[in-house]
Order: sequence, then C-alpha cells, then structure tokens
Amino acid sequence: MSYKIQKAAVLGSGVMGSGIAAHLANIGIPTLLLDIVPRELTKDEEAKGLTLEHPAVRNRFAASAVQKLLKHKPAPLTSKKNLALITAGNFDDDLEKIKEVDWIIEVVVENLDIKKNLFERVDSVRKPGTIISSNTSGISVNAMVEGRSEDFQTHFLGTHFFNPPRYLKLLEVIPTKQTSPEVVSFMKTFAEDVLGKGVVIGKDTPNFVANRIGTYGLLITLREMLDRGYSVGEVDSVTGTLIGRAKSATFRTLDVVGLDTFLHVAKTVFDQTNGEEQKVFELPEVMTKMVENGWLGAKSGQGFFLKKGKEILEIDPATMEYVPAKKLQTPSIEMAKQTKGLSNKVKTLVYANDRTGELLWNIFAPTLIYSAEMTGVIADSIVEIDNAMKWGFGWSQGPFEMWDAIGVKQSVEKMESEGRKVPGFVKEFLSQGFESFYAEIDGDLAYYNGAEYVKVPVNEKVIDLKRYKKKHGVIKSNSGASLIDLGDGVALLEFHSKSNAIGLDIIQMLNFAIDEVEDNYKGLVIGNQGKNFCVGANLGMILMEAQDDNIFELDYTIRTFQKAMRRVKYSSKPVVAAPFGMTLGGGSEVCLPAAHIQASSETYMGLVEVGVGLIPGGGGNLALYEKFLKGLPNGVEIDYQAIANKVFETIAMATVSTSGEEARDNNFLSFADGISVNPDHLIYDAKQAVISLWDAGYTAPAAKKVKVVGAPGYATLLLGAQGMFQSGFISEHDLKIAKKLAFVIAGGLVPYGTEVTEDYLLNLEREAFLQLIADPKSQARMQHMLIKGKPLRN
Repeated sequence: MSYKIQKAAVLGSGVMGSGIAAHLANIGIPTLLLDIVPRELTKDEEAKGLTLEHPAVRNRFAASAVQKLLKHKPAPLTSKKNLALITAGNFDDDLEKIKEVDWIIEVVVENLDIKKNLFERVDSVRKPGTIISSNTSGISVNAMVEGRSEDFQTHFLGTHFFNPPRYLKLLEVIPTKQTSPEVVSFMKTFAEDVLGKGVVIGKDTPNFVANRIGTYGLLITLREMLDRGYSVGEVDSVTGTLIGRAKSATFRTLDVVGLDTFLHVAKTVFDQTNGEEQKVFELPEVMTKMVENGWLGAKSGQGFFLKKGKEILEIDPATMEYVPAKKLQTPSIEMAKQTKGLSNKVKTLVYANDRTGELLWNIFAPTLIYSAEMTGVIADSIVEIDNAMKWGFGWSQGPFEMWDAIGVKQSVEKMESEGRKVPGFVKEFLSQGFESFYAEIDGDLAYYNGAEYVKVPVNEKVIDLKRYKKKHGVIKSNSGASLIDLGDGVALLEFHSKSNAIGLDIIQMLNFAIDEVEDNYKGLVIGNQGKNFCVGANLGMILMEAQDDNIFELDYTIRTFQKAMRRVKYSSKPVVAAPFGMTLGGGSEVCLPAAHIQASSETYMGLVEVGVGLIPGGGGNLALYEKFLKGLPNGVEIDYQAIANKVFETIAMATVSTSGEEARDNNFLSFADGISVNPDHLIYDAKQAVISLWDAGYTAPAAKKVKVVGAPGYATLLLGAQGMFQSGFISEHDLKIAKKLAFVIAGGLVPYGTEVTEDYLLNLEREAFLQLIADPKSQARMQHMLIKGKPLRN
C-alpha cells in the first residue's frame, strides 16, 4: 500500500501537541488540533455571557494553544501566516473530522488508561489505512494498542518528537510488534524528507533511546557532584561546550527542561528496572525537595540557578540556599583550550590528574559502559544511539564516538583497573583486534555491528562535504574556499574561512569557479556546512585598512566584490546559493544575485551593515530592490516609491529573517526559490535545482536599466529618519548613515522615474560605503562589534 500525508490531526493541545501542529503547519500540512471540552467557564467567558455549550468555550483549550504559538519563544512557527493551517476543535464535537486526515498524532497526558480510552474512540472513527502514532516519551507503545482493530494495530507506532519540535532534529520512531514494516519505512522517509528530522528506530523500552541514555548521564553527573563536593556551577562549567555538549551543560539544561518533567522521565525507568540500574534512576533527595518547593527551573524562575539582577546564583545542595555561581579552574581546562580538535580536547580532559579530569572520567566511564549495555536493548546499533544523543541532546559526539576519541583500549584498561564491569560487547570488540567503533570502507563511514565493520546507512540526499572531499578531492582550493566536483555536471563552491567571512581569497575562488563552470559544468552551487553560511565580509580586515587610510585598497576590494556578484548574476550557467543559519551582510549579497536560492528552513537572512556604521557594499541595495520588483505579479502597476520605502526600511532597520519562510516574506527569497526543511538535504536540493535549471534550458538574464525614485523619492525616504532623529530615537550618526542609504536606494538626485544603469547605482553604493568607512564613528562601531560582539550606538 502506498501512503501519503496531506492532512493531519493532533490530539492534545499542550506545549508539545501545539508545537507539533505548528511544525506540520510550517511545512504546509493542514492540521486539526483537538483537546478536551472544558468543565467550567472562565471569568472572561462568564462576563461575555457564554455558556459551556458555546463553541468558543468548547474549543477553548485548543484555540488558546493556537494563539499562544504567536507568543512562544523560540517561535514554533516559521511564519505567522502558518497559523491559518491549524484548526482548533474538541474531542466531543470534532473527532469525526479525523476521517479526513492521513496521520493522527496522540499527544495527551502520559497516562496509559487515558491514551487507551482515546484510541478506542479513534478506532471507531478513523478510516482504514490512516497512520496513528503516539508522542509518548516512555509509555509502552505495545500496551497502548491492546484490544484495537487489526488495521489500527498495523498502522500504529510511536513517534517521539523532542521539544521544541521545530528546532530539535531527533524523531524516535518506535514500532510495535504488529506495526507494518511498510508503515515504518514510509514514516522514516517522510520524517526525513518532509518533516526534516533525523530518525532513530528505537525499541519499545522505558524512555526509548535518547532519554534513556541522557537521563542516566544526568543522574550520574548529579550523584558525582553530590558525592565529591563539586558545585552546580563547577559542573556546568566543564560539561557544556568544552566537551562538545550543549551550551546549557547539565544543570541549566535541567532548569530549561523543568525538574518536575525530568523526575517524571527518571521515574519511568525506575519503575520498570531493577538492581543496580534501578539505583541510578532513584531520585536524589535534593531534586525531590526542589520540586516540593516549587523550584522547577526556568518556568518557575528558579531551579539549580537563580538570577538576581545581573548576578547568577547557584543552589548549594547542602543548605538549599543560593550562593554566587562558581567555575572550575584547573590546569587541564587551560590545556584543553589550547588543544585543537574536540576529540583531542576531550581526551586531554578525561585523563587529566586534577578535579576536572576526575569529574569527567567519573561521568564518562559509567555512561559509556551503560551505552554499551543498552546496545541491542534500546536500539539495534551504536549508530542509532550516537545519533539519538547528537540529535536529541545536542552532543557533538555520541557515546561511541566519544569512546573512540578517548581511546577504547586505554579507557577499558582504566575502567577494569577500577573494578568497573565492562560489557562483553566491548570486550569481544577488543578481542577481535579492533581499536575504534567507527572506521572507513571505500571512503565511507562504517561502524562495528557486533561482529564486523559495515557501512553506515545513509539517505542519498545527505552529502557530507568533509567526507566527500576526502573521498573525491577538490578541483582547486585556497585559504578561504574550495571548488568541488559534486558529480552529474554540478560544481560546488565551499566557503571555509573563519566564520565563513568574505575576503579577497573567497572572491578569487568565486571568479575561478565561474570560469570553470562556464567552461565545463552545468552549473554551480554556493554552499557549505559550517556553523553558519556566512556572517558577512571580513570586518577586521576592512577596519584595519580603514584605520590605515588605505581607501584605495578598500575601493579595489569593494569593486572586486561588486564585479564578482555581477558575475554570479550574469553567469551563462545557473548559480544556486544554499544559505542556512546566519546569512548576514555579504552573505546575503552572495545569495541575492543567484539564479536560484535554495535556503534552509532555518535561515536568518538580512543586510545588517548599518549595525557597524556602514551600508551594503557588494551590490546588496540594488539586488534587494530588484528582488522586490521581481516579486510583483505580472500586469500590476508598479509603485516604485513604495518599493524604495520597503527596501530602505528593511536595510535601515537591519531586518533579519527568523526563518527561510520569513526571508521570503521579506523578499530576500522569491516564490520561485526553494526552502529545504531538512538541513542535511540542503546541498543535494541545491544540486537538483542546478540540474533542473540546466535541463530547462537556462539562459542568463539580460542587463537592463533600473527605474529609480530619484530626488523626490530621496526626500520621502528621509522624512521618517528625520522624525526619529528629532524625537531622539536615533543619533546624528544614525541619521548620516540613513541619508547615505536613502541616496543610494533613490538613485541620487535624478528626476523620479529615471532609468539608470547598474554601474551607476553600484558607483553610488561604493562611494557611500567608502565615505562611511572613513568616518571615525563608523570605525568605532566596527571595533565595538569585533570586540564586544554587539552594536554600538554612538
């Protein structure tokens, strides 16, 4: 049977249920959100004269949850307009409507009887073939379907999202004994390709995969702190980014999750295990006391940490009082900071003979052993366990990748010398002469499956550039970028400078790439897999040249950048930009002239140069103006002043999109441009866009003049800025920047409606840029940004 999901229903409108509904709406799936009918009126409802039978009352829980999506942070919606795809209702009046959907997701309270009763009702209404799943975080999925129809059972499985669903990559898929293999296969592919998730197939065990290992590790860390006298702050100072974990480390993570939620998750395993394992999941007294006191973490205002003014306090478990937060300071920390590569840092820390080394070893050792014990129990392979921890808990390395990093043989020898029991799985691995859980086969990543190395299964849409370059090499490379043959007649220009900042090295490689592609390829992708696509031009280099009064050098650099962007625009072969993450300033300027933009769903795009006292200098003003013009429907009379106003506002306010979809709302993307929900598929999708353009007979756009608003438009653009200055909202230097920007967007002091050349507009832009960069106040803003990482208002 073939499956498709065009409509969905989410049963339960709590934070998780509404978040899942929002994620479905973000990808364009109309979603029905249902909850129970209220039993009592609120004071507001009574004041309005409503009764318990009024639809607004009966749908209150779901309708309220939908509206709260606009207020939640981080935002569950990629665009506010997606709210229209969510329909609120209730179980009593609207359950019949689930006949119209293709996927039903249960997200009600974690109570088996309640879930079973709801599924009984669903079973009597749903159409055969509809997929049903539960978002349970630990209740047995097999127990849920007892007594249900055969069709229900074969189409039922667990789909455990991690919160918040829009941002966290992991989706655990848990089949029951009766789940059809076709349903599991379809949901895995659908989750990866449409939902944008990383899928781990888990077994029906307490807390499944990520929470089983993650909860164990958190409790081990808590006990280590209590037993050996570390403070909360000391533990967090070394269990975060220093070892490749989330910035929130251990106890700040617990505060964010909520201590009551964590205790519920831990109790799930405690109630279903025994012996030594059960002892680890026994809840420490300090946490139960904190929950009794209502100190639940971020949602109650205090937990392991308490913020008073600007000071961060930590709880002292011995006294239950808050004291100033401390950090560990040991020689190994300083050594690790000077060490390159995460694996080397971790190894340095774990084997250090100081308080940091002792703490981390006593956390790592039992967690690694437990992960090995759980292999085959909670998931079939070490790859699924590693991926679950990376995608669900934000670890840079999964447990078995960590084990490789610190040396399996060396660590096992130390474990056994301390009397720790190492699982037979690991001892058998070492007895076969293996030294690392991961290896390579024909240049592809392989893992130890309990007997031998086998290749890690990979979705064909996942292109790992680091591994791809290692296997296939590069066409040409310099310090800032590399040109790679992606196959099928497509080349890729990869940025790899510091922060992917644009300098002359990247511009040089871009010019080479255009030459090479025009001669030998179907087209070019501009993309990379750094932390961010590009945070702009090399600000440090620009400031240094400005402070040395090297205006000639700066003029040459800006001209070179502008020319390179025109080559992108007018290339005879299609150029596709693949932005993601921070795509700011020059990063946006690289994308705007491309034949097509294939953006990640999480793309934060904007021309932000005013924040450092400048205006866009690489053609961004013109490119955004033209993007607005192209976004207009055919046959519509163009109001050039309205467009100039919007472009001016967007750049002057340094507007940055909060998603790829919002980048489209802001006209950085057109409706012809694409958005990839799965970031791992971005390079593949961009490559396919190049091939599609080539197959369609792509021709470069013809150069043509641009109609501008001129002198009267310039005056109009300045009205708002002048008013803000006179009201004290912006400084005199802000006004100066606004005047320069307005002059460029207006096209100077020519008559309204004058058609000017691109060269003319680029010259205006470059002149304004160079005048601002020579200004000491702009230089002060640039320096402040480089040192403090935030804008200066002077």
